[in-house]
Amino acid sequence: MADLTDIRIDHTVTSAPYVFDGTEIDLENNVWVLGDDEEVLVIDAPHHAAPIVELVGGRRVVAIVCTHAHRDHISAAPELTEQLDAPVMLHPGDTEVWRITHENVDPDEELAHDQVLTVAGLNVHVIHTPGHTPGGVSLHVPDLGVVFSGDTLFPGGPGATGRPYSDFATIIDSIRDRLFTLPGGTRVLPGHGDETTIDAEAPHLDEWVARGH
Repeated sequence: MADLTDIRIDHTVTSAPYVFDGTEIDLENNVWVLGDDEEVLVIDAPHHAAPIVELVGGRRVVAIVCTHAHRDHISAAPELTEQLDAPVMLHPGDTEVWRITHENVDPDEELAHDQVLTVAGLNVHVIHTPGHTPGGVSLHVPDLGVVFSGDTLFPGGPGATGRPYSDFATIIDSIRDRLFTLPGGTRVLPGHGDETTIDAEAPHLDEWVARGH
């Protein structure tokens, strides 16, 4: 187990106007930075590079991990990789989704299910959790009892599946078989909004299936 004395999870929220179904909203995204005073992992690259660079604060960035390739999670990725001198990592299942936003720039490295990333002595386990997108991933840090769920799991249910490349049955399988098997006290830190826990959400799976979203 890593020495957790200096480990922390830093957090900021970035926002930008987005149009969904003809309505413009101010979309807010969580950015999570995991590590210590020396090196970190950046989780998601939404909207604007500047607040993410500020949150990193000059520390060495092992990687910029994108939980999936929707525009609000990757729009700042090419700029961040230049400013932070760090690779952008994405599951290859989201290559087509990535190219909707970045037609001429590719991610630097691929993520794979059961891959283990290391930052500040911590093991970060990549869990492929498709459904919201084909290449969606969650990141489990057992030493901290935390999972970064991207847009797979939120307080109150799964991420949206009413758009291209998404599938409701698939996201339910991902949540049931790959997230709800984690310890019940695991904190769930999502791509938008407030955190929750596995124990708080697991009893409601059948309700979500019944409602269909």
